[in-house]
Amino acid sequence: MTYLMKVIKTTSIQSNVRHLLSFATSEKNIEREYELYIYSPVRELYGYDIGGKVVGCIGLEFSSSKHCEIKHIAVSPSHREEGIGRKMISFICEKYSISLLTAETDNDAVNFYKNIGFKITSLGEKYPGVERFLCSLECK
Repeated sequence: MTYLMKVIKTTSIQSNVRHLLSFATSEKNIEREYELYIYSPVRELYGYDIGGKVVGCIGLEFSSSKHCEIKHIAVSPSHREEGIGRKMISFICEKYSISLLTAETDNDAVNFYKNIGFKITSLGEKYPGVERFLCSLECK
C-alpha cells in the first residue's frame, strides 16, 4: 500500500480532516485548533494520505528544534490496526530529527503510546474524574 505524509495548510478545513480531528479533540474546538495549525509558526498538521484520501493526521507543536508535542493524532476507524499511528510518529521523528517527542493523553489512548515505546507518567487527576498521562519518546 502506497502512502504519503503531507503538510495540511489549506485555509478551509476538508471534511475528512474535520472528521479525523473530531476523534482527537472536542467538536467545539476543531475550528480553533485547525486555525492554530494554519497560522501558528510553531504548529504543523500532517495528513497520512492513501490513494488521495487523508485517513490519518498528526498535529504537532514545536517547543524547540529537538522537542515537539503531539497535540492531536487520529486514524480513520476503517484504517485502524494497520500501524498508521506508528508510521506517522516515525515520520515525524525522522523528518525533524527530533530527540524528544511527547504527548498528553487520557486512559483511552495511553496504551497506544505505551505499545509503541513511549514512557508513561501519570499526571494524576487533572480534570475531575479524569486521569491524564504524559507520554515521552526519545527518538533515535
